[in-house]
Amino acid sequence: MNIPIFELERVQSLFENTVDFNLTESGFHPYTLSELLDADQLNELTNTVLGYGQTNGSIPLRKRISDMYNDVDEENVLVTNGSSEANFVACHTLLEKGDEVVMMIPNYMQIWGIAKEMGCIPKAFHLKEENEWAPDLEELRSLVSPKTKMIAICNPNNPTGYTLTSQEIKEIVEIAKSVDAWVYSDEVYRGGELNGQTIESFIGMYDKVMVNGGLSKAYALPGIRIGWLVGPKEVVSDTWAYHDYTSITAGIMSHFIAEIALHPEKRQEILNRNRTMLNENLEEVKKWLDQYGDLFHYIPPKGGGMLFIRYDLDINSTELAEWLRTEKSVFIVAGDCYGMDKYFRIGIGERKDYILEGLERIKGALKERFDL
Repeated sequence: MNIPIFELERVQSLFENTVDFNLTESGFHPYTLSELLDADQLNELTNTVLGYGQTNGSIPLRKRISDMYNDVDEENVLVTNGSSEANFVACHTLLEKGDEVVMMIPNYMQIWGIAKEMGCIPKAFHLKEENEWAPDLEELRSLVSPKTKMIAICNPNNPTGYTLTSQEIKEIVEIAKSVDAWVYSDEVYRGGELNGQTIESFIGMYDKVMVNGGLSKAYALPGIRIGWLVGPKEVVSDTWAYHDYTSITAGIMSHFIAEIALHPEKRQEILNRNRTMLNENLEEVKKWLDQYGDLFHYIPPKGGGMLFIRYDLDINSTELAEWLRTEKSVFIVAGDCYGMDKYFRIGIGERKDYILEGLERIKGALKERFDL
């Protein structure tokens, strides 16, 4: 097998449904259909004919998506089965064997694995904790070359929650232009900003930009598996050709639900609900961490549904996560999944009581093993 195991997704898939407290969820507590849809919409859904939809996404849904970006229309949009398929399709459209991919690290590592499977050469430029997770753009400048085909960004970032400033976005675009590289921006957490202000997209900044998005994270609708790509029309048309070889189309019911969720008023309602949850939960989790003094160090996220935490304990992060899971039935993401030992990630977009109960279980475990 040429493709490496995607450790983060595999570990979560194996164990997230086997524990009392799953603190690995990186989005928000999902909606039920009855919470999201009114009675008429539910009735319409139950009368939906279960046929194939338009394979690149229904026109109404693609219009809804295009309205969230500047200077694009529905022909700039491909609807996919989640943003993970969007990443896969985009990489196979934009990259060829031998191309260099310079990727923001830490990051959701799917693109890194796809690039290696394709015979590309992944390189890392880093977000720096000592700079409150701001990117090292001098490092990025030093890494790009005429062989660089893509600069891969995650904004807001998974797992740090950092959001790029306008100046950083401009600099990244200028660096990409200097070597005629694509900017590929994973924007699946766009809409989950703590300050309530949706960050600007890379779309419109440069003619070689493609972004992904989806409803799994900031919109708390992972179960309908709707993602998308937005980019130049002719290139999006090429991604559709790859999509025909992967999943062909997202489900017809998912299209229906997504069109409702992205209606401007409903969309704002969803984002307000999730941002409120995130802000309230972050304050509670900070209080819990701060009781331990210097044991834990964190930089509060600006967006997304998670907190990335450095710890001062004499234990490897995978060992820590395994011990908590097997002995205390609490699941956290080990920093090793990002190549960063002595860190762990927890989700802060879940129900507050659920998160706090899981943290109390961890508190008892720390007292038992480390006398804290």
